[in-house]
Amino acid sequence: MKTIAIAGTFDTKGTEFLYVKSLVEQLGFKPFMIHTGVFEPDFEVDITNKDIAQHAGSDIADIVRKKDRAFATEILSKGMEILVPKLYAAGEFDGIISFGGSGGTSLVTPAMRALPIGVPKVMVSTMASGNVAQYVGASDIVMIPSIVDVAGLNQISKTIFRNAILTIAGMVGLKDQLKGDLEQSKPLIAATMFGVTTPCINYAKNYLEQRGYEVLVFHATGTGGRTMDSLISTGFFKGVLDLTTTEWCDEIVGGVLNAGPNRCEAAAKHGVPQVMSVGALDMVNFGPFDTIPNCFKDRLFYRHNPTVTLMRTTEQEIIQVGNKLVEKLNMSSRKTILMLPLQGLSSIDAENQIFEGINERKALFDTLKNGVNPSVVEVVEMNNHINDQVFAETAAQKLIELINSSN
Repeated sequence: MKTIAIAGTFDTKGTEFLYVKSLVEQLGFKPFMIHTGVFEPDFEVDITNKDIAQHAGSDIADIVRKKDRAFATEILSKGMEILVPKLYAAGEFDGIISFGGSGGTSLVTPAMRALPIGVPKVMVSTMASGNVAQYVGASDIVMIPSIVDVAGLNQISKTIFRNAILTIAGMVGLKDQLKGDLEQSKPLIAATMFGVTTPCINYAKNYLEQRGYEVLVFHATGTGGRTMDSLISTGFFKGVLDLTTTEWCDEIVGGVLNAGPNRCEAAAKHGVPQVMSVGALDMVNFGPFDTIPNCFKDRLFYRHNPTVTLMRTTEQEIIQVGNKLVEKLNMSSRKTILMLPLQGLSSIDAENQIFEGINERKALFDTLKNGVNPSVVEVVEMNNHINDQVFAETAAQKLIELINSSN
């Protein structure tokens, strides 16, 4: 029998979660109840708050005595993040669902994020109608707006609860019927792309696929880079073709598509063969033109579309980005390749294009060549534009060589 884990505060929302439990049972699934509240639950559970607290190195009695909700949420959330993946690995459940407000969402979503991609995970939340990045992160959590607060049973809440249970039940119960689509024997490659480096990645992708690889392309928009790095860390990929590292421009200069300070570390830390390049380092991303901070008002801009405005990086900024890439490249414990396209970094950093930057490119390339450790980083300079087919296919072939040498 398929099992659905139901996590929540069964001390304050016992009526609601008993209703949810009954829906799971009506559909023929086994409920696996995980109590994340501070006090005693209203009904018998499979995993107690004591179990959760212990996994965070704490004691539930101490949490109760402190009478500090923020502290309790922090500890129980940490315990859930450690315990839930263990429970899944032990075969205790097939999918997980939770219901809550901001506190309940913060309690359970870190544990959901810690589960592998593909494990069904649904969060019904009062926070689901806003920016959910802090809850979803780089995972595949399905967020469902609760519409009303998760407090009591009424016509609206029951409708939302039922739809959410039908969602997780479909994901868990029908999963095996589509399993054949996932049975792939091809080694996976991660690649990064932006609109202005699309030709490059398409050429490389075709080259790799013709040689028996499957390529997963990540849009370098902050979330894309974080998601890719998360999957690299969990061992999804045989190789990484990180040709579009533009998220570093937003991280350093202050754009809206940054991927955080740990971008470009995953392959190095986990020994995954990697070829890196400097795609779209000529730009910083902002939203609509009227949202750009006043401090940048005198800069060179390109309106990519009505909701995206690009700003040309300066020599000083691109040197900073180069130094950051040097730092990440030098973390490698095995050979890594850095590809430099001498004739341009994006479709608008090219001859007679608006962001053409000969001096900026030279400053970047000098920073990289002078900074990387030659014992682990091989620098390959090509007198081509990044979107030239020969550049893209050379990068792909270099990655294949790295993969073959690591086998």
